[in-house]
Amino acid sequence: MTEIATETLTIARLGARGDGIAADGLPVPGALPGERVRVQRGERIGTLVSVEEASPDRIAPFCPYFSACGGCAVQHLAAEPYGEWKRGIVAHALSQARIETELMPLVDARGEGRRRITLHVREIEGRAKAGLMAARSHALVPIDHCPITVPGLHRAPAVAEALAAPLGHGRKPLDVAATATAMGLDIDIRGHGTVSEGVRGVLTRLAGELDLARLSIHGDIVVERRPPAVGEGPARRLPPPGGFLQATEAGEAALTALVLEPMAQAKPKVKRVADLFCGSGPFALTLAAGGRDVAAAEGEPAAITALTRAYRAGAGFARITAEARDLFRRPLLGPELDAQDAVVFDPPRAGAEAQVRRIAESKVPLVIGVACDPGTFARDAAILIAGGYRLERVTPVDQFAWSGHVELVGVFRKEARAPAGRTLRRPR
Repeated sequence: MTEIATETLTIARLGARGDGIAADGLPVPGALPGERVRVQRGERIGTLVSVEEASPDRIAPFCPYFSACGGCAVQHLAAEPYGEWKRGIVAHALSQARIETELMPLVDARGEGRRRITLHVREIEGRAKAGLMAARSHALVPIDHCPITVPGLHRAPAVAEALAAPLGHGRKPLDVAATATAMGLDIDIRGHGTVSEGVRGVLTRLAGELDLARLSIHGDIVVERRPPAVGEGPARRLPPPGGFLQATEAGEAALTALVLEPMAQAKPKVKRVADLFCGSGPFALTLAAGGRDVAAAEGEPAAITALTRAYRAGAGFARITAEARDLFRRPLLGPELDAQDAVVFDPPRAGAEAQVRRIAESKVPLVIGVACDPGTFARDAAILIAGGYRLERVTPVDQFAWSGHVELVGVFRKEARAPAGRTLRRPR
């Protein structure tokens, strides 16, 4: 039997993905800063064999699938250093872009847990098994339930396995997106393609037996037994099947509050707002409920349909004009932007470079950027700063707990231009 070659390393820091980074730069998942660990060295990554000297910040992870499943990276890290690490991810991204601003404390937006999860279904030993992918692998880790989700999602793996039966028991790989809504589970199945009317009939019956709110395949609704509404108060809406949704209810509330706060403080009063990359409209609906006219734009037509439906079903809103528009290829331009008192942009991970370049050229006095990727946010922020905006503050928001993902909200204000022959000093 060949003995596995190992070596002892000291971990210098925690990387952006939650890996311990050794002094020589080798990532070691599961290791913490200050620890001496035995490691099997791979080509690009090390495998943790044992912890020889543990960090005082090491705690016992609460999930039985931790280290097998690739979802959470740092359940073994104590709360205080965990918060510092998350906030540090944002600080590093801003530093790399040479941006100085006030970095606010991390906002805990875990709430009751994540309200959506994408499960993978595969055939294992002749049976459909649902679970999550192992870290850096396509291997399935079957799960009973995911402990970081809301209780309403705990039965999602069993539901996914049951729905796989008429679709081949997972012989064709399936992805099952499950969302916990006020009216029950909203399920969207992807990977199978179109199905026959006979299979649709079986799925409809199963949806009743499983008491689902809605069931769809690739966004095509098979049956809607109850409207799967999400959101509270004026932001209550019906997202399209498989559509984007903030990971936690608390996260949506925290981001909305951070968007509203600078508008409430603005003088003169903010009356007109452009909500760009608006999704199904959580910001737009809340802004309009507060008496502000909103011009909303989003690339996904189904999301705009959901926003329009919620707007028409509500009462007491100011005006919302909603447009399905590809803001990467056709961003709002100067005259459209200059008509607004404020702009909110909340793009996907790729950021909003094309749109931000047009905003930088505009006269909009207040811009609020919401981002799920600190790196692309820093790039976009640098463009706005070069265009005469001051980044007043950035607030990190943690709704993807125990992972390397962190969201943030940045507040930008257009700086007054000096008269000819004078120079304005940038506030420190």
